[in-house]
Amino acid sequence: MAYLPQAQQTPWQQSDDIDLAKTAVLVVDVLGGSEGATPGLEVMAYNAIGIVRAARKSGVPVVFACDAHLPGIDREIQLWGEHGMAGTEGSRPLDPFQVQAGDYVVPKRRYDAFFMTDLDLTLRELGVDTLIVCGCDTNICVLHTLAGAFYRGYRTVVAADACGTFLVGTQEAGLDYFVRCFDSRVVDTQHVLGYLRG
Repeated sequence: MAYLPQAQQTPWQQSDDIDLAKTAVLVVDVLGGSEGATPGLEVMAYNAIGIVRAARKSGVPVVFACDAHLPGIDREIQLWGEHGMAGTEGSRPLDPFQVQAGDYVVPKRRYDAFFMTDLDLTLRELGVDTLIVCGCDTNICVLHTLAGAFYRGYRTVVAADACGTFLVGTQEAGLDYFVRCFDSRVVDTQHVLGYLRG
């Protein structure tokens, strides 16, 4: 992965500190309910599930941003066909996440989970300024959600192996873009689990 050399990294990227009291885990479009993960993304889903479970044990809020498209009017449907349709299994987090009453589920109709949703309000009311982000597609919904986070002043940690791409671009290029354009700290799942264990 072609991340910035240490000398070019920002203080946030170089740091290994994280304040769990001001952190939330944001899972972007790891969907399918009882139908299971998208073929080829099983490892990504497994890692995301591990992060969610560790977050709950540490008292870190978990937020699921989930496609919930409306038939006939959502512009994404014109590009990608029907997917993540509201009220279907395809709009539900995977069953192994075992969504709990203390979790937050934010339906979205565009790539960016902040666009026209209450995600920002929810995070601010939780006192969150840092997001641990995972999900898919790396180069579509994760990318646009990270852009939304960056524009609103959130710091982001991206769990590289808990993200996956299967529609546009390469995984490596997406992760490199996060580092260069959104000041994201890109690490692996084991590193994130270390943060969440304190």
